[in-house]
Amino acid sequence: MTENITKEKKRINNNNNPITINCAPNGDPLDYRVLNEEIHQSLNSGYNKIILNNVCGQRFIGASLQGDLEIEINGVPGNDLGIFMDGPKITVNGSCEDQAGNTMNDGTIIIHGDGGDVIGLSARGGKIYIKKNVGYRVGIHIKEYERKYPVIIIGGTARDFLGEYMAGGLVVVLGLKFLPNGKIIENDMSICGNELGTGIHRGKIILRTEEDLEPKLGVGAKLFTPDEIELKQIEIYLKEYCRIFNIPYELITQKPFKGVIPISKRPFAGSYCGQLI
Repeated sequence: MTENITKEKKRINNNNNPITINCAPNGDPLDYRVLNEEIHQSLNSGYNKIILNNVCGQRFIGASLQGDLEIEINGVPGNDLGIFMDGPKITVNGSCEDQAGNTMNDGTIIIHGDGGDVIGLSARGGKIYIKKNVGYRVGIHIKEYERKYPVIIIGGTARDFLGEYMAGGLVVVLGLKFLPNGKIIENDMSICGNELGTGIHRGKIILRTEEDLEPKLGVGAKLFTPDEIELKQIEIYLKEYCRIFNIPYELITQKPFKGVIPISKRPFAGSYCGQLI
């Protein structure tokens, strides 16, 4: 009982005072295991906000963290940022490597740069907002779980296999380009690569584009035109995204949206034996 009271006092005292960790003292990056141990020690000391400076590819930052916590990252975090996360907020003031939000259950990941490949792998809740471009297989196998609803919004463009094997949730791609002077223009790259929505059997992919997406569709995916009700449902996420990255919402509405949904809930049913003998 006394130990719990002491921990609670520490948490109250440190609640509004973030702790800063130098992730590369003397220019030598900490081993990811050492860094993550320091993060957990800080949380056990009662801090609920941690600022990480000079991050240089360390993996698993924020792994399995729960509750009302916040991590701010200055640098480039490595693979599996926020893996298994359930509630915290992670902000990256730059770009990140692959698999951010891997199997996350809840919380928010904000990337003020580019994202790598396989962002949001198997996420079943939470929000991942990427300001610029992402790589391959983003949103692969994201899925809804009970009341959980994963959302990924990409400000720039995506590469091949976007939304592969989606089993729920929402992926939005806006097709914008962010210039060094702060100006925002339309991206001259294709909004996505090939094999769009391959194997999707639940959920939606929404793309802000005038491109012909039919040749890019993967197996099991089909196009649809979002109606006003569907656009209203995603508006809350788009407005939050615009607030975070200081994008005029009116800019988002200057181009039409196209959607991708499953042809069937079992797109590969014909590929398996109908009866086992």
